[in-house]
Amino acid sequence: MTEYETHEHDVVVIGAGGAGLRAAIEASAAGANVAMICKSMLGKAHTVMAEGGAAAALANKDHRDSWQTHFRDTMKGGKYLGDWRMAQIHAQQAPDRIRELEQWGAVFDRTPKGLTSQRNFGGHTYPRLAHIGDATGLELIRTLQQKGIHTGMEVFMEYTVRRLFTTNGRISGCFAYNRTDGSLHLFKAKTIVLATGGITRCWEVCSGSWEYTGEGHALAYWIGAEIGDMEFVQFHPTGMIWPPSVKGILVTEGVRGEGGMLTNSKGDRFMFDYVPEMYRDEFADTEEEALAWVDEVVSGKLATKRRPPELLTRDVVAKAINSERDSGRASEHGGAYLDISWRDPEEVKKKLPGMYHQFMELAAVDITKQPMEVGPTAHYVMGGVKVDPFSQESTIPGLFAAGEAATGLHGANRLGGNSLSDLIVFGKIAGEQASIAASEIDGFLDIDNSEIESVIAETLAPLDRTNGENPAKVVEDLREMMQNKVGIIRTKDLLEEALDDLDKLEKRAEKTSAGGGRIYNPGWHQALEIGAMIDVSRMCTLAALNREESRGGHTRDDFPTPDHKHWGKINSVITKQQDGSMSIDYTTYPPISSELKGLLDANDLHEEEE
Repeated sequence: MTEYETHEHDVVVIGAGGAGLRAAIEASAAGANVAMICKSMLGKAHTVMAEGGAAAALANKDHRDSWQTHFRDTMKGGKYLGDWRMAQIHAQQAPDRIRELEQWGAVFDRTPKGLTSQRNFGGHTYPRLAHIGDATGLELIRTLQQKGIHTGMEVFMEYTVRRLFTTNGRISGCFAYNRTDGSLHLFKAKTIVLATGGITRCWEVCSGSWEYTGEGHALAYWIGAEIGDMEFVQFHPTGMIWPPSVKGILVTEGVRGEGGMLTNSKGDRFMFDYVPEMYRDEFADTEEEALAWVDEVVSGKLATKRRPPELLTRDVVAKAINSERDSGRASEHGGAYLDISWRDPEEVKKKLPGMYHQFMELAAVDITKQPMEVGPTAHYVMGGVKVDPFSQESTIPGLFAAGEAATGLHGANRLGGNSLSDLIVFGKIAGEQASIAASEIDGFLDIDNSEIESVIAETLAPLDRTNGENPAKVVEDLREMMQNKVGIIRTKDLLEEALDDLDKLEKRAEKTSAGGGRIYNPGWHQALEIGAMIDVSRMCTLAALNREESRGGHTRDDFPTPDHKHWGKINSVITKQQDGSMSIDYTTYPPISSELKGLLDANDLHEEEE
C-alpha cells in the first residue's frame, strides 16, 4: 500500500478564510487540538477580495439603524427564502463580532467622532458596512491570522482534501495530499468544520481565484450531506470587463456606495428604469434626488431613506446591465460604465485606494477622471451545505459548515457586506459547537482501510494514465459551457443541454492524463478538481431546471415572473442516492414567529395568494 502520514486532531478546519480562521480560533480557545488545512498559502483567502465592508447594525452613521432593520433587509434581499433563524442570529451578533475584531487590532476607518465608519451598500436601508477603505477583507484576514497564530493550531498549507470519512454514520476524518511534494495524509478527527468557500470557478467569467472549485460542497455531498439552494448563484453586477486578461476581477460595490453612477452607451443613468415594485418607496426617482442623497451621506447629515438606484440588490443591478446590453446600449466592450469621477479626486483615492490602483495598473484607467467599464461576473453561491442554524452542524453528525460553504442566511440573493459578517458570526458558532462535540468523544473512530486505499488509488490515477486528454482543456470546456447555458439568464432547453454536457464532460474527465510526477504538478491538481467541479455544476443546473420561476440569483427567461404561491415558499435540497445518482427534493423552514414577522414588509410576503 502507498505510504501516507497520519495526523490526529480534535477539530479539523478545512479552509483558512474568515469563517475557517474564526472557527479555528474559537475551537482552540475552548481547548481543542485544532488543525487547519488550506488549499493555498495562509492569507490567500477569498475573504481578502471582499473589499466593501462588513455589514453590522452599529448605527454609527445613522442612529435609526438596528438589528431588526438589518434582519428585515437580509430577509427582503433574499426574497424571503432565507432561514429566518440564521438571519436573526446574524443581525443580532454581527455588531459584537465587529467590536471583537477591533479589540483584536482591526483598524477600521473612523467617523469624525472616532466611531467605526459605515458606508452604504445595495439592499441596506442605512449606511451599515464597517470598512477599511476598500480593503476590508484583507484587514479582517490580517487580524484573524494575527490572533489565530497564537492559539496553538497547526496549519497545513497547500493541502487539498480529497475525501471525508464517516464511521457508523459519524464524521471520523479526512484524506488530503500536499500540493507541493505530492505526499499523502490521513487526518483523524472528532469533528470537522467545512469553510471552503464557493464554486464560482465553474464559470468562465468569475471573480474567484483558482481555488474556488467547489470541493467543499462536493466533499459533503459525496458522504450524503444535504446541499441546499444551489440554483441561486450571484452574478456580481460589477466585474472588470476590459482588458480581457482581467475579465471578471471584482469592482467593489463600495464604488456605488460612495456615489458611483451606472450609465449606458448613450450616457443614460439607466437604473432608474429597473427599480422593482417592491423597492419603489426606497429609491430615488430622479438624478437630482439621488445626488442629494449622496451629498447628505458625505456630509454626515442623512435625512432620507431614498437611495440611488445603483444601490439596488445585486441580482437587480446585474440583470439591468444584461438587459441594457441585449438592447444594444452596452459600453464599448459589452458592459456598462461606472462613473465615480464626479466626486473629489482626493476623496476617491482616500475612500477607494484599491480600486484606483487596480484600474490604473490593470486597465490604464484613472477612475478620478474617467468611467470604468464593468459587467456581471459569477461571484457567490447562496447554496451550500444545509446546517442547523444554532450549531452549524450539517445532516452528517460531526460535520459543521460555515461561510459560503453553508446555506441558509442569504436565501435567493445575498446582500453586499453580509458575507464578511456571516463569516465571523457563524465561523465562531461552528468552531464553538465543533469543539463541544469533540470534547464529548473519547478517542478517534476507526476508518476503514478499504476507503483509504480507494481514495489513494483515485488520487494517483491521473498520474498513471497515459495518452489521455489534457485536464485543462476539460476544465476550460466546462467553464465555457456553464457560462453559456447556466449563466445569468437560463432556459429549460439550455439547462437540459447542460446536464447532457456534464455527463459527457464527466466521461472525458475520467480519462485525463496529468503527466509527470507528484512534485509541483499543476496538471495533476486540475485533474483531481474536475470531479468536484462537475458535481457542483450538476447541482446548480438540476436545481435551476426544476425551479420554474425567476427569483434572486436565479433567472429563467421562460419563467420570468416570481411564483410567490409555490416556489417562494420552498427550498431545494440535493442529496446523493445509494446508487450514486443525484436527487432533488424540497423543504421549508419552520414558521417565523409573529414578532419577527411583524418586522417584514407585509406587502412583499404575498400571503394573500395562499
